Amino acid sequence: MAEVIRMPRMSDTMEEGNIVSWLKEEGEEVEAGETLAEVETDKATMELDSYFDGVLLHIAVKEGPVPINDVIAVIGEEGEDWKAAIEGASSDNGGADDSSDDSGDEEATAPKEEETSNSPAASASSDNSGSDSDKRIKASPLARSMAKEANIDLAQVNGSGDGGRIVKKDIEEAIEQQQSAPAPQPAPSAPEAPAAQPAPQQEAPAAKVPEFSISASGDNYEDQPISQMRKTIARRLGESKFSAPHFYLTVEINMDNAIKVRKRLNEVAPTKISFNDLVLKACAVALRQHPAINSSWLGDKIRKNKDVNVGVAVAVDEGLLVPVIRFADMKSLSQINTEVKTLAGKAKNRKLSTEEMQGNTFTISNLGMFGIEEFTAIINPPDSCILAVGGIIQKPIVKDGELAVGNMMKVTLSCDHRVVDGATGAAFLNTVKDILEDPIRILV
Repeated sequence: MAEVIRMPRMSDTMEEGNIVSWLKEEGEEVEAGETLAEVETDKATMELDSYFDGVLLHIAVKEGPVPINDVIAVIGEEGEDWKAAIEGASSDNGGADDSSDDSGDEEATAPKEEETSNSPAASASSDNSGSDSDKRIKASPLARSMAKEANIDLAQVNGSGDGGRIVKKDIEEAIEQQQSAPAPQPAPSAPEAPAAQPAPQQEAPAAKVPEFSISASGDNYEDQPISQMRKTIARRLGESKFSAPHFYLTVEINMDNAIKVRKRLNEVAPTKISFNDLVLKACAVALRQHPAINSSWLGDKIRKNKDVNVGVAVAVDEGLLVPVIRFADMKSLSQINTEVKTLAGKAKNRKLSTEEMQGNTFTISNLGMFGIEEFTAIINPPDSCILAVGGIIQKPIVKDGELAVGNMMKVTLSCDHRVVDGATGAAFLNTVKDILEDPIRILV
């Protein structure tokens, strides 16, 4: 019996996967464990492996976003009826595989009905409008979205995908045709005045600089599809910001001693210790002393985590990833440095595994390297707190009753008031401040 391959849930927050490319083609033999395709999730681009031996009989979705549990391929014995397998899977799933297209089909047919009602032939075509609207238009979710934005009637687009399915490429071609449609209009005047034919050649240079042209409506912009990562960032941080009552605590830390200790450490350490490593280690030690900060809000209960797992926010082209340093309070600065560099490199290449991005109990976001002196961060659920770290700024301070130059760094703790109270957050920040101003405490 042929096996239907569905889009799996490849991360805890994933709602749909974006098929980037297929590494196997229809008709190729596949072994269990072999990679079938590359799938972009909300956190990384991951490899989708086969669980079955056989032949890749059918690829249902060549590229683009696919909801969790939708059919993407069929594997079986050569010559097997893959259509029967998909029909069987659909009936077993209560028709769930087809439901995702229903709303899209209604949207696709709506413009067609409006055009029909406004056309001179409305009365002649009204008898057939019911049968036309019943026809289902196969199109990927991305293609539907692009068509809607460009005001393109899907019924007028020929699909090049499997079974006539309309894909991204088809919509792009339709947009190009739509944009170039006005160009042939001068053609009817050619028979009346042959001498006027050179005129378009004189106007041609104006078409070479479209970047300076403005549409009739005065708009000049470019729409960019939302990536899976950006969708998840928007959803999760939106939920966090508007459901968790945030409050913020800021302290200024004198980093003079931390600078001296870092210099000494780098004379003997196997790797170059960064200020971010010192902050991470200081937070990990402080979290052990203040377990309330190392807690998670779970809706009906507060979980006090016994392990200290610190997430480190890493900026990538499409958004933000948060790899996790596990048992950070038990690791040396060199171990933390090596692990942060490794995970940050994986994050920038979108190669982080799901395990490397789960289990955080506290998060650090550092923008000091970008020259940011102070900022606030949105809590990364289910954590109860996140620390925003600014840059080290030289400024005048009073030291031992005299004016001096100090290397000062501001840090701001965002707290979920459902879990953490002001005094608790302040006590944690004071511990972090004490450790960084006297870094020998990291070793105690």
